[in-house]
Amino acid sequence: QVQLVESGGGSVQAGGSLRLSCTASSASGYTYSAYYMAWFRQPPEKEREGVASINAGGGLSTYADSAKGRFTISRDPNKSTLYLEMNNLEPEDTAMYYCAAGNGQWWPRTLAPGNYNYWGQGTQVTVSS
Repeated sequence: QVQLVESGGGSVQAGGSLRLSCTASSASGYTYSAYYMAWFRQPPEKEREGVASINAGGGLSTYADSAKGRFTISRDPNKSTLYLEMNNLEPEDTAMYYCAAGNGQWWPRTLAPGNYNYWGQGTQVTVSS
């Protein structure tokens, strides 16, 4: 029903910045603004973890402790696009990053993978020291 495509990943040195984008689309009348969304990441040999989430209206957001103060999640309804601005990147941020959308209840499971119905294919972020 919903297709999510991430972009903007790449390789960057520690201390650098990247902006990830996730474009949502649907051929069946998908209403992007009705979905809460989030960014997850999965480092090598580790489980997927929530990074940041934003509610359907775009006025509320949550962050993992590791992302607070460095990452900013936002959304642009006009472009059906979700963003993750990442600053002061560290090698520990190296992971496959996924965007996700959900249509259940955003709070309190804002960073729980099981609370999201649709997933993108991922974009790789590699941070070198």
